[in-house]
Amino acid sequence: MASGLEIDEEHETKGNMWVLEQKLDQPMDEEGGRLKNMLLEKKYSALLLLRLAFQSLGVVYGDLGTSPLYVFYNTFPKGIDDPEEVIGALSLIIYSLTLIPLLKYVFIVCRANDNGQGGTFALYSLLCRHARIKTIPNQHRTDEELTTYSRNTFHEHSFAAKTKRWLEARVFRKNALLVLVLAGTCMVVGDGILTPAISVLSASGGIRVNNPKMDTGVVVIVAVVILIGLFSVQHYGTDKVGWLFAPVVLLWFLLIGGIGIFNIWKYDSSVLRAFSPVYIYRYFRKLKKDGWSSLGGIMLSITGTEALFADLAHFPVSAVQLAFTAIVFPCLLLAYSGQAAYLMQNKEHVVDSFYRSIPDSIYWPTFVVATLAAIVASQATISATFSIIKQAVALGCFPRVKIVHTSKNFLGQVYIPDMNWILMILCIAVTAGFKNQSQIGNAYGTAVVIVMLATTLLMTLIMLLVWHCPWILVLLFTVLSLVVEGTYFSAVLLKVDQGGWVPLVIAAVFLIVMYIWHYGTLKRYEFEMHSKVSMAWLLGLGPSLGLVRVPGIGLVYTELASGVPHIFSHFITNLPAIHSVVVLVCVKYLPVYTVPEEERFLVKRIGPKNFHMFRCVARYGYKDLHRKDDNFEKKLFDSLFLFVRLESMMEGCSDSDEYSLYGQQTQHSRDLFLRDNTNMSSSNADLTLSSVDSIVPVKSPPNATTTTSSGQESSHTEGDELEFLNSCRDAGVVHILGNTVVRARRDSRFPKKIAIDYIYAFLRKICRENSVIFHVPHESLLNVGQIFYV
Repeated sequence: MASGLEIDEEHETKGNMWVLEQKLDQPMDEEGGRLKNMLLEKKYSALLLLRLAFQSLGVVYGDLGTSPLYVFYNTFPKGIDDPEEVIGALSLIIYSLTLIPLLKYVFIVCRANDNGQGGTFALYSLLCRHARIKTIPNQHRTDEELTTYSRNTFHEHSFAAKTKRWLEARVFRKNALLVLVLAGTCMVVGDGILTPAISVLSASGGIRVNNPKMDTGVVVIVAVVILIGLFSVQHYGTDKVGWLFAPVVLLWFLLIGGIGIFNIWKYDSSVLRAFSPVYIYRYFRKLKKDGWSSLGGIMLSITGTEALFADLAHFPVSAVQLAFTAIVFPCLLLAYSGQAAYLMQNKEHVVDSFYRSIPDSIYWPTFVVATLAAIVASQATISATFSIIKQAVALGCFPRVKIVHTSKNFLGQVYIPDMNWILMILCIAVTAGFKNQSQIGNAYGTAVVIVMLATTLLMTLIMLLVWHCPWILVLLFTVLSLVVEGTYFSAVLLKVDQGGWVPLVIAAVFLIVMYIWHYGTLKRYEFEMHSKVSMAWLLGLGPSLGLVRVPGIGLVYTELASGVPHIFSHFITNLPAIHSVVVLVCVKYLPVYTVPEEERFLVKRIGPKNFHMFRCVARYGYKDLHRKDDNFEKKLFDSLFLFVRLESMMEGCSDSDEYSLYGQQTQHSRDLFLRDNTNMSSSNADLTLSSVDSIVPVKSPPNATTTTSSGQESSHTEGDELEFLNSCRDAGVVHILGNTVVRARRDSRFPKKIAIDYIYAFLRKICRENSVIFHVPHESLLNVGQIFYV
């Protein structure tokens, strides 16, 4: 996804703001000095806000801004009989833009972001933090103490608490909410197919205006060539050309706004009476069913609104609000009003009213800018699709695919090769198959309105569980939103047979894939939970685990955050040897957008020290990426060595039968940490120490000799174990992964057998292996085969 703010510049900006704040806090000799600093701060903040608002134009509003290319044609596909119909349609467009993008999204929905992240998955992750509705229950209460795990508390007897208990009471309700989120996500994927198709095709149609005899096939070929070029350069990312997006879109908005003013002045200024809602009533009274059906075309005036929320990640809400209210909203109103004024006197030109209404002197420059704006809109939608697929993969709702980080300067810019070519093929098929804007517009409207309905239902829960709004306000928002969007939904349903079936079919296919993948992942997790080995069994094996301990470190990957996984017992049952050091590695994703590096790894010892067994939990958010240069293995060992050094300062270890991920801390050991931590240098490395009650960030003392409660110095023990770990690491590191085959039980029903034995098995075969995702060297990889019957 294209971003408008570079990381280094953002840090510099925040640093400058901090300096200004510090100056304001310092005592001033004169009141004038303080006032000067205050004025500087306000000026700096205003300039920064204006810059961010400008940059947001190219990322957030490209899709919404290209709608004037095709709205009136899709509203009146059979032509205009009476000029008064244009006034009614314009009135509907004005109030649609006011109610949905302006009031609902810009001023309400955008405030429901997850630490700046937008979209359906961001809303879902926000809900998962306030209620236990996540279907894979791999979270621990210590995860809630992450700095990015922000949530609110509410009174036990409040309406929010009752709603929370109602959601958590039944598995069916959790699954229904997940299906709602997946349906909205699948429609966003459909949006990523239809937006480039209709935007590029509509922009390319400008070449026929001065050549009416030109065959439609030429326009389609031009559009297909542009689309192929657009998808072919996706692997470069938008870093190198992203700086062009905002100027292009700003120029586009100024052009359509200026052309609108010109047309209102030249043709018919009486169209401004469309600001009266009375003409909406007259429109429906006259056209009846045809007027209702035309709402599918009116709906296209607000397409791109959902992308407004999904692409929120890199801009503060205030910048997005400023850009919309100051530039986007007024220019769109002027553009639609200008087209309506032109159509009042030229109703036969409704097919290409946008290009016909352009003054001859600026026609070709406007055509070029329109084509560039369509490409920018398509690029933003494609990037948003990649981003939401990345989130779905992280939350276990999409097969593991190759994800490439395309920029070092911009966060969140990812490229998914497999999805890119799938989108390109489907986009070209839609463009070449329909060949006109009308049927693509019908499909587009269907996808957009379903995403909006899903957002409305999720927002209802957000307002209850997160914002703690009074139920009367929640009811008012929900009812008004459902009335408006339900009306549009009923209109697009009338056009299902005229192209509206396309996004439904696409969404159905993706929904089946995503749900079956999530279902299979859940069943695998449940099987591993039920078949994990007890600590009593492990302790009964003795220090050698009943086997020969060979030099080296074995990293055993598992999905379990607690207990000894079945893969480990399966491994030592079939092989006569195990490594001198064993680390159970669990990589899990939390419902947060990111996990800071210093809080990513949690380490715990399993059993007594002479077992040399550890557990390491690596936690990620849905925006975090596994990049090759991250050096996952090195960071894991750094955390392990720090844990050993820090553990020597602690009192004992947890080796009880009732196994918990997090070790115990006594009050004495906590006091010991606080005492020793006072003399630590600020240059020491950070370590996140996990306990049952909290995560305590501490720093490791350089070559410190500490005294345990027994009065014995621990530096020798610590040094011996660190030396032992280093020698084992030098001897070799082996990554042990489970190569599991999942099968449905014989007594399973037929649909489950189809889903697990065929669809899920096929998806597992074509998706990426964990060894590839974590960049495990092939020579260090050991796969352990096993069959799970679920």
